[in-house]
Amino acid sequence: MMAVLGFVAVLALVTGLIHLYLWKRLVRDTTAPGRWRRVGGIAALVLALLVPVTLAGTQAGLYWLAWPGYLWLALMFYLLVVLIVLEVPMLVTRLVLRRRVVAAEPTTAAPEPVLVGAAGPTEPPAVGAVAAPDHDPSRRLLLARGAAIFAGLTATGIVGYGVRTALGPPHLDRVRIPLAKLPRSMDGLRIATVSDIHLGPLRGRAHTERIVAAINRLDADIVAVVGDLVDGSVAELGSAAEPLRDLRSRYGSFFVTGNHEYYSGVEEWVQEVDRLGLRVLQNRRQEIQARGGVLDLAGVNDLTAAGTGLAAPPDFAAALGDRDPSRPVVLLAHQPLAAKEAARYGVDLQLSGHTHGGQMVPFNLAVKLEQPVVSGLGEVDGTKVYVTNGAGFWGPPVRVGAEPQISLVELRSA
Repeated sequence: MMAVLGFVAVLALVTGLIHLYLWKRLVRDTTAPGRWRRVGGIAALVLALLVPVTLAGTQAGLYWLAWPGYLWLALMFYLLVVLIVLEVPMLVTRLVLRRRVVAAEPTTAAPEPVLVGAAGPTEPPAVGAVAAPDHDPSRRLLLARGAAIFAGLTATGIVGYGVRTALGPPHLDRVRIPLAKLPRSMDGLRIATVSDIHLGPLRGRAHTERIVAAINRLDADIVAVVGDLVDGSVAELGSAAEPLRDLRSRYGSFFVTGNHEYYSGVEEWVQEVDRLGLRVLQNRRQEIQARGGVLDLAGVNDLTAAGTGLAAPPDFAAALGDRDPSRPVVLLAHQPLAAKEAARYGVDLQLSGHTHGGQMVPFNLAVKLEQPVVSGLGEVDGTKVYVTNGAGFWGPPVRVGAEPQISLVELRSA
């Protein structure tokens, strides 16, 4: 809870600065002093407070805040992006207008005769002199309003598309990954992988049912749920998670914790997921005997875990040490970043989520600064890492450039 409150405080500061910028571009630059500017200022203040209040309120069970608060968060983000992109062309346009106005205005008056008086020659006042003016205020106002309208329409269109994508069915990503140690008899072993379901204020039981039905249609050998199942307690979301008991696979369904489980009561959720029939791989591994071969399936707790018992941090030695190195090993770890440590233990393939594929372009560029792989198949220090986009969303019910996803990973013998 303290981590969430700290995040809310930082977000409040950041969103306050963002709303100050939005107020300048969308209110002050587009209105004259008076009633409408005051109304716009009050609206900007209310919206700035809405974001942190939504995050704190949903943690306290005020779920009615989720839709308006999270939708505005997405709209705020894209307004910011569009307006920043417009800054350069706006600056160029203002400079061009200023030069045209200055070129059209006289800068000196006609020469006046010198007057001779008792004190000698004197210069008359330069009544014709004109200082270089700023460009026409009416044009500047028109330009600002045009930019504001364009930014508003563009941001609204992007968010509308993103909502439709996020709330739509998850898309299937099929990927074939060769493993050098995989026995030929196990060629074609299929792992249905899903992450970041994020049951919570905006997604409930119907969301789980749709995901379970999609996975069962794949007729996979193994099902792997790689973290961030929930954003709330078992008491709040136990019913929404119940359909997980219907998952079908030949050799079992498995789960590892994500960072959001540690915000939601990880001890209760580990017990609940186990009750629903998924084996929780908490710093341990499971032998998968299939088609005359053996594969090690390992799992570690999320990197953010801290504490003891069910909330213990990841222990790669416990999960991967003292095993037969001739066997292929697949590691389930919520964050792709775990591959840096997993590679030291010779992991052949790591399956992860966490990134949401960036969820909202261009936020994926920021995710890339933290995680070595954002979406799809990559490699970290010799370990192959496959990252699924996740089947849900966190925060805004918006996905742009990263559709919700269920992945079918087919292992091939090299």
